[in-house]
Amino acid sequence: MITVRKSAERGHLNHGWLDTFHTFSFGDYYDPKYTNFGDLRVINEDTVMPGFGFDTHPHSNMEIVTYIIEGALEHKDSGGHGMTIKAGEVQRMTAGSGIEHSEKNASKTEPVHLLQIWIYPEKKGLPPSYEQRVFTAKEKTNRLCPIVGEVGLKIHQDATIYASLLSGELVHTVNPKRRYWIQVVKGSLQVSDKSLSAGDGAAIEKESSLKLVGKNAEFLLFDLP
Repeated sequence: MITVRKSAERGHLNHGWLDTFHTFSFGDYYDPKYTNFGDLRVINEDTVMPGFGFDTHPHSNMEIVTYIIEGALEHKDSGGHGMTIKAGEVQRMTAGSGIEHSEKNASKTEPVHLLQIWIYPEKKGLPPSYEQRVFTAKEKTNRLCPIVGEVGLKIHQDATIYASLLSGELVHTVNPKRRYWIQVVKGSLQVSDKSLSAGDGAAIEKESSLKLVGKNAEFLLFDLP
């Protein structure tokens, strides 16, 4: 079963400095049908204007993944990490027992476009930690590249996130006892008999195989318990 979540159906707020779309309930946006998808709690698509960002704020008991689409984001946290995350890079932060961080557009002239993803951890109270890595276009082109999971950045959950830049066709075997989510970043993607465009998502359950046909598509595939 594949259920499409169209881009225009997401929560949307434009604060001027921040243009944000919420796939799942977040902040002032609430949709009882889309509070989470299993352990996948948040997919926010954010565009942050030059010179702006999120001031220091706390998190706990969440695995937070930041996927930069365009631009660069400056990250600082109470664990002493201070890094700039650029397009093509992915950051993983285990908030665990508690951490504070800030995120700001690293540019004074160009916006930064990103996905921020929250996944529930397997257990609470973990030591906070941080990890960041570059995933090249070559690694993602016409294949599913694991960016988070046993291969890639490590999170404390039985979940894998794949990234792909697809122009062509892929067939991916899936476990009908697990659940999957696809989020399209750019281009268009055919998922079996469903057509998706940029910003669209799809919940996938009780399937054994996915036929993926992309046209200049960039997307993430979440493999979830």
